[in-house]
Amino acid sequence: MLPATEQETNDVIEYITWQAPDVTVEMLQKVYSENVLHVCHNIWDVHTDKGRWWVITEPTNLYSQDQFPNMDLALTFHVGLCLRIPRSEKQKLSALPVEPFAEAYRYLEEASDALQHAEEVADYQAIGVRCREALLAFAAAAQMVLPWKSTDEAPKKADMKGWTDHICTVTMPGSTHENRRHLFKNLLDSAWKFANWLTHTKGSKWHDAEAGFSVTENAIGLATSAVIRHIRGVPDQCPACGSHRLSPERGYRDDMPDVEWERPACTKCGWVGEPVKIESVPQVPEEPRQAPEGECIEPSIPLRKLLRPPTSSES
Repeated sequence: MLPATEQETNDVIEYITWQAPDVTVEMLQKVYSENVLHVCHNIWDVHTDKGRWWVITEPTNLYSQDQFPNMDLALTFHVGLCLRIPRSEKQKLSALPVEPFAEAYRYLEEASDALQHAEEVADYQAIGVRCREALLAFAAAAQMVLPWKSTDEAPKKADMKGWTDHICTVTMPGSTHENRRHLFKNLLDSAWKFANWLTHTKGSKWHDAEAGFSVTENAIGLATSAVIRHIRGVPDQCPACGSHRLSPERGYRDDMPDVEWERPACTKCGWVGEPVKIESVPQVPEEPRQAPEGECIEPSIPLRKLLRPPTSSES
């Protein structure tokens, strides 16, 4: 059994109650935790009056222990399910915690969509253009939240290298962050150079376009995380217990119901930091979904469907 905070326990109970309001939780415990592809998945063994369930987090889902008697099998299925979620069911851009970098992520989405249909050099060049625009949009947003304060002349708005140096220096200052700064600067600089090459070369292949998108997505994702941690005051570790298990919490204040706030919270001891105002992300109209081509496939082996806790109407 692993230690768990009261908040974690309440979250699991609330999830079970939401999924099956007629089920009563009799006992639960966190039994395992594993990082897979940089995502921490916690596994809970939940006993109810209508069976036992595995509840696995990030994203949270439950699995019947009748179907998955082995915990490792449940985790493997859960991770595979997360990786195979169709793009149409991914989080909306407005739901991602990337304010104020939404525009950069829109260009990344466009590049990802274009990559799926790219066949010719012109298509690869267009992906390079979108990657360049994504990097410039990231730099422009960072300029707003990390304004230039030096007495020296600020870099020009489109000076990617100049703003990369500034962003990394501000978000990762001091000798303790020297290697981190070096890594992030090289990532952003390499993504910028490769995107420019991809935009203009006539000798690129599909794998070059894939590499350009991947390195750009990786660089922007890591750099965005560094900037957000800096502007929202997220410490390197919990100041109360020293744990590195810090997660963001969002909510609203009674006196400002239209403003969303975020604060860091320790999942080990329950410490919370000072809340910071979250700027809203402009809503982008959703494109109408197209009907799938061909016949739908309903697998029947080994599982026809996942069991869910029964409700009163099904009892």
